[in-house]
Amino acid sequence: MGEILKFKARRASERHRGNTLCRNGHHLWKVEKEPVFDVKQGKLVSRYCCKRCGKTKVRAD
Repeated sequence: MGEILKFKARRASERHRGNTLCRNGHHLWKVEKEPVFDVKQGKLVSRYCCKRCGKTKVRAD
C-alpha cells in the first residue's frame, strides 16, 4: 500500500498573491516579443505581457 500524504490547504493570501496588485493597475510588464512593425500605425510596436496575470498590451515606441 502507498504512503498517504497530507496536503495543507493554501491560505487566501497565497492563493491571491500578486492578483490584487494587477486588479489595482500595478502590473508587472515584461516584453513578450521583439519590436514588430505595425502596418496600420506605420510604427514599430512592442508587445508587453503581465508576468502575474497574463494581460497583454501593445505600445508604439
